[in-house]
Amino acid sequence: MNPIPPQTPSAYAPPAAPKSTAIFQQIYAAVGQVFVGQPEVLHQVLAALLAGGHVLLEGKPGLGKTHLVLALSHTFGGTFRRIQFTPDLMPSDVCGHTLFDMSSSTFRVRRGPVFANLLLADEINRAPAKTQSALLEVMQETQVTIDGESHKLAPPFMTFATQNPIEQEGTYPLPEAQLDRFLLKVLIDYPDVANETWIVKAVSSRASGGGLSTASVPQICSPEDILAAQEEAAAVQAVEQVVDYAVSIVRATRQHSAISLGAGTRGAISLVRVAKSYALLEGRGYITPADVKRAVLPVLRHRVQLAPEIAISGQTVDDMLTSLLKTVEAPRV
Repeated sequence: MNPIPPQTPSAYAPPAAPKSTAIFQQIYAAVGQVFVGQPEVLHQVLAALLAGGHVLLEGKPGLGKTHLVLALSHTFGGTFRRIQFTPDLMPSDVCGHTLFDMSSSTFRVRRGPVFANLLLADEINRAPAKTQSALLEVMQETQVTIDGESHKLAPPFMTFATQNPIEQEGTYPLPEAQLDRFLLKVLIDYPDVANETWIVKAVSSRASGGGLSTASVPQICSPEDILAAQEEAAAVQAVEQVVDYAVSIVRATRQHSAISLGAGTRGAISLVRVAKSYALLEGRGYITPADVKRAVLPVLRHRVQLAPEIAISGQTVDDMLTSLLKTVEAPRV
């Protein structure tokens, strides 16, 4: 019998982190240079990009929502467009329209701002329902129909819709069925005092407040690399016990006495998708119950409604989801 050959040291080395993990770590560092003091927000946004979903950003004005999306587009050389939603905005202003070309005596298509890789829909709740639905259709189908002709959007495509939680006058709140189309609802809060002081000094040190410019953000990869990373995230292993755990959490939202409207099946799907993104961001090829727990608040906070008597007591959806998590036993895998 031939002797067993000696093992080389490399045989015991842990597997190298996926290529996508290294790319997204560089993207995180690059965007973090100009979007300061919000590490969890940035982590959630990158997870949504990996999962190929859309994000509802909620925060008070002046906290860098536009800065974040613009900086992210620079990291992979993607196109960026911004739409300021107003009560008089029409669906054609978002998707595009046809116009008659006098020189050629033909109709040609003028594409709207949705034809981009990253679209910022600023204050989406200020536009009427017809315009909101036109954008949400694009988000779901990744295509635009203009005068009966369909036009596919170039991947990757991701929508960031912002809402101001303070001003509600003259707004058209998104109904629950439309909110469910967003993979995550990300809350942006004020930075801590140390980061806020640093931001003020950095921005005010240059003429016209030009500090922390997104123009300084380097390109890390290409749109094709983002698409490859999304495929890699989808291939992350999800064992049956962890998937069952995600389903149990969602089903618990439908049975909780403090919740009047629980999450649907899309909520459970989203939990697993985002958990896979979290795993890949950490260089793992499998998800854990901890990944699912971390995804619960951004994935479910816009998919459930509190009972009226609970809402008036001052408790928030995040408070209720956090307490609900303690009632669902996590598997030991």
